[in-house]
Amino acid sequence: MRPAGRIPSLPRSRRRSLPRVVRRMATSALALTVVACQARRRDPARGSPGPWGEADWKVFSDKVDWALSEGLDTLPIGESVARLGRSFVGTPYVPKTLEAPGPEHLVIDFREFDCVTFVENTFALARFLRTPEAGRLDNRAAAEARYDDILEEIRYRGGKLAGYPSRLHYFSEWISDAVNKGLVRNVTRELGGVADSSRLDFMSTHASAYRQLADSPNLVALRSIEQRLSARPRWYIPQDRIDAASAGIRDGDVIAVTSTVPGLDIAHTGIAIRVDGRVHLLSAPLVGKSVQISEKPLGARVRGISGQDGIMVARPLAGR
Repeated sequence: MRPAGRIPSLPRSRRRSLPRVVRRMATSALALTVVACQARRRDPARGSPGPWGEADWKVFSDKVDWALSEGLDTLPIGESVARLGRSFVGTPYVPKTLEAPGPEHLVIDFREFDCVTFVENTFALARFLRTPEAGRLDNRAAAEARYDDILEEIRYRGGKLAGYPSRLHYFSEWISDAVNKGLVRNVTRELGGVADSSRLDFMSTHASAYRQLADSPNLVALRSIEQRLSARPRWYIPQDRIDAASAGIRDGDVIAVTSTVPGLDIAHTGIAIRVDGRVHLLSAPLVGKSVQISEKPLGARVRGISGQDGIMVARPLAGR
């Protein structure tokens, strides 16, 4: 734990150490990758994502039955998250799974994930197992309604869906909002995190990549959110400190990998999982096209990927 007093800060010098033209080219490439993931439209042949298709109910109910048979509801919440996450290995990666046509609504999709929806649904399932509805799947309507409530609380600011701006688009806010709701504990600082005061404005400065930001009120609301988030302190563990911090990371901790793209906080998300005693990342990555466990330990993985420079760590809680 760092002593109180002056906030320690580590300059993110990789952005400034390269010649400007090289830095601009790297940033542009990274930004285009992020925008491409965020602007993707679903394959029309699969239909529009929406609440509870038959295929999603089948995956969900089978997963809940299996988890209860394994006693996952009796394990610490982090262990439940880790075990459930492992059970999704091989599930297809599809970017921008929440970008459904029409107004913002709660998307239910267990057949494919992006990196954020993988974390959200795994965490939501672990919480659902602890509800009475988990053992009463014969009452499908009640089970669906309870899961909807859990997922909405995780995915939206303050736990309430109130249009596109209410979704927690910046994952650093996803973490801080989950802390406020009693869903997680942010352990980044106590694991050796340092201050990051960089501005968040990626979405508003790339508004053309987001269909919903063509609506002026949405864009205005998002800019206000970005200003508020930019004024708040954030903490991250730089890549050269991840190995030392790993001793304090637990199975099932939510890992947010920080980004060097200007205006963007998080490049990737996943779940911590130990393999042969070392922390690896269980996630739905763009490279690999399905949920998988990283070949390299977490620190080596982050250091080996351009555009990523550290992590934030949030520990799931079983309260509420």
